[in-house]
Amino acid sequence: MLETLITSKTRIKLLLKFFLNIQNRGYLKKLEVEFADSSNGIRLELNKLEEAGLLRSSLEGNKKYFEANTSNPIYQEIHSLLRKHTGLDQLVEKVLNQIGELQTAYLTGSLACGLQSDQIEILLIGDLNQAYLDELIVKAEKLMAKKITYQVFSAFEFQIKKEQLLAQPHILLFG
Repeated sequence: MLETLITSKTRIKLLLKFFLNIQNRGYLKKLEVEFADSSNGIRLELNKLEEAGLLRSSLEGNKKYFEANTSNPIYQEIHSLLRKHTGLDQLVEKVLNQIGELQTAYLTGSLACGLQSDQIEILLIGDLNQAYLDELIVKAEKLMAKKITYQVFSAFEFQIKKEQLLAQPHILLFG
């Protein structure tokens, strides 16, 4: 659906990168490698998004870093649209809000890095009924047409492994 509204694939990649996870930052050469796209096309889109006030930039050494401009009046709407586009809103509504003793849930993997993916990877913390969780995941996968992989940890296990588990990009989904 988003592809019909925004015809530039590079612009969609940049919006996902910066607006899905506001912790994401990037500079041209890193984005070129990440997206496997031409630096000229990425540069043009970065400049357009910066001119529109959707991205802000800062110089660090000889690199110009870009990040989402969270003070832009339409930041929240773009973020919400991308959560719907990726299926994260449905995941929260259909699974995470239904499983009872869930304390915290994080999105990890490619989507947390701001990259398009047909797979949603989540980290769940709480005392969960595994059979019921599996049932909800299967239903959500069919509804969203995406594969959902997950890891479940008790609060105690999570505290022991927290630093390691959250070392990679992640987005708090619940809790």
